Parts: sequence; structure tokens; C-alpha cells
Amino acid sequence: MFLIRPMCAVLLSALLAGPAVAAVDPPAAVSAAANRGDPSAPVDLQRFMGTWYVIGRVPNMIERGHVASVNEYTLRDSQKVSIVYRYREGFSEPVEELKARASVDEDSGNHKWRTWFYRVIPTNSRVLEVAPDYSWALIGYPGREMAWIFARKPDMDRELYRELAARLRDEYGVNTDKLKRVPQHPEQVDRLGFEVPNVR
Repeated sequence: MFLIRPMCAVLLSALLAGPAVAAVDPPAAVSAAANRGDPSAPVDLQRFMGTWYVIGRVPNMIERGHVASVNEYTLRDSQKVSIVYRYREGFSEPVEELKARASVDEDSGNHKWRTWFYRVIPTNSRVLEVAPDYSWALIGYPGREMAWIFARKPDMDRELYRELAARLRDEYGVNTDKLKRVPQHPEQVDRLGFEVPNVR
């Protein structure tokens, strides 16, 4: 979950559409409306750790065109997190990765994160909301011009995606006109609402 100050956006982006209309993926069992997170509830860092697939994002200078994007979070101690962002430039390209470390503000209920790239570039982000079962998460940037939709699995039902995107827009003030789904499988390339890979 890497959200960057405007002046740093060209250097690095978060690791980390109205909602874009995309082709239907395998169905999700529960809709976001029936599985709403509590934005005021503290984030359980132990439960938040692990693998998060980047399902949707506002494209930015660093992540733009990446496919199969995944974030791996590892708790180093009570409020310190190691992050590895893995991605491909195209499905025929090798996996690449970007490493970062984060410090989590306990007083914020673990919602506010300060992340360092290359040990020197600090960025800020916020966990806006997490599903009660930690199956999805909404991540935001203080300026509201960037946001991410994460999930524990690489597939997300279109209706759930639309509900989460609408929540980013209506409840968190994110401009979702530019929100795009991230291809996690080759067959998603060129589908409506999905980001175009850098390499075909």
C-alpha cells in the first residue's frame, strides 16, 4: 500500500472507475453491502499481514501498466512492517519486485501508515476500511487522488468491485473516474475497465 506525496509520485507509487464496468469474474459469495467493514474499528495488524492482490487502482506513474500486482506484508515487530510489491510489465514478462518498510501509527487504530522506499523516500497512506473477514481492503492517499482495492484472492466479482469503488467515491471522496481494474490473468487483458499492460 504505497501512496505517494505528489512530488514523489513520479519516483514511486503505492505498493502496495464512476467504477469501471468490467467483464464478470468468478462470483463472490458475499456482497460488500452485506459484508461492510467498520472504518472506525482498529486494523488488526496480525490479520492484515500476508498476501493482498491489487484488484483496482487509480493508475499512477510507477504502477501504470503493471499486471499480476501483489503486495506481501510481514510484521517485523509491533508497529513495523516489511512490504514487497511484485508485478509484471506484461504476462510474458518476468516478475519484478519493489521492497519497502512501513511504520504504523498505533494511535490511529493502525489506519495510518508511513512508508519508506529505498530507505529514504517517505510516503503516507491510510487503510480506509477492511472487510470483517479481511477478504478485501480499501486503501487511500491523503490527497484522495489515488486509491487501491485489495483482495486476498486474484479474482473479485464485478458487483462487489462496483460496490467497493462506489464506496471509495461516495464515502471517502476519491475521484474514481480514473479507477481501473488490474489484470490478474491474461484473459482479462483488453476487457473493458481493465488497465492496459505495458507489454503485450
